[in-house]
Amino acid sequence: MYHILEPNQDYRDQSLRQNAQLSSEQLQADTAQHYDDCYRDYLFAWCNADNLALHYGYWDSNQPYQQHQALLNKNAELYQRAAIQPGDKVLDAGCGIGGSSIWMAREHGNTVTGITISAKQAAYAAQHAKRHGVDDKVDFEVADFCATPFADESFDVVWALESSCHALNKGEFLREAYRLLRKGGRLVVCDGFLLQRQFDQRQWDAVVTCLNGWAVPNLCARDEFTGLLEQQGFSGIVCHDITAQTMASADYMYKVAKRLQPVQKISQWLGLRTKAQTANYLVGLAQHVLFTEKLTEYCIFTAEKH
Repeated sequence: MYHILEPNQDYRDQSLRQNAQLSSEQLQADTAQHYDDCYRDYLFAWCNADNLALHYGYWDSNQPYQQHQALLNKNAELYQRAAIQPGDKVLDAGCGIGGSSIWMAREHGNTVTGITISAKQAAYAAQHAKRHGVDDKVDFEVADFCATPFADESFDVVWALESSCHALNKGEFLREAYRLLRKGGRLVVCDGFLLQRQFDQRQWDAVVTCLNGWAVPNLCARDEFTGLLEQQGFSGIVCHDITAQTMASADYMYKVAKRLQPVQKISQWLGLRTKAQTANYLVGLAQHVLFTEKLTEYCIFTAEKH
């Protein structure tokens, strides 16, 4: 039996959502709940109070993998690929707990607006910005990156690091990004992309486990995403395949999940883990299947508005 993952559909396991199809507002609430429940898990098992990174690392080195540095490297790689300048005003679309926004303000002096659909994330991000001494350069707001409250041509750069995947329809996010960019502005998107749409049962189980655990409705393929960028009017579209530089991070995540397996089992048995936390833990194992069996690739897209 084969399963096909179509665009613009929500493929998360409905058993996690009380067997109900969700409205767009409920989808956002579902995603916010995931990040609210898993905030301390991420800080404990993945990032730290310095990098605040809810994304894969970037490692292009023959030296042993260093998690903290790899997470910071990812920010630097996007910044360079998008040719961002210190004077650019940046929208961090899907800012999480503020890691990339704070890094841009701290390392380059950029003025950054970060948006998230989680009020708790926005509050955490503001606290972290103050602690890092950049609260005068960054602002965090609760907003949907497919329908923001900002005026046309408000930003020089729209930055989406492992966030566009949360859009049910990726084209809606790109349409809003285009509206928000000034002429000559740049978009940078970094995310996982499908290499195939048909999966056998074992592969499908791994795919759905990842969608469940990270509150992602679906994934896009590279050529589809390129087409959506073109439809919205973007030019100078470049796709940078950084799967090879991501594998060490995917391996690290798998090893962390294996190491924490006894703790997860005991905590789950004692009723100390929410559904979101357990689902998030299971991704650590399943995401390795997507990478090692070449079901997905990991890319940075850059594009311009003329």
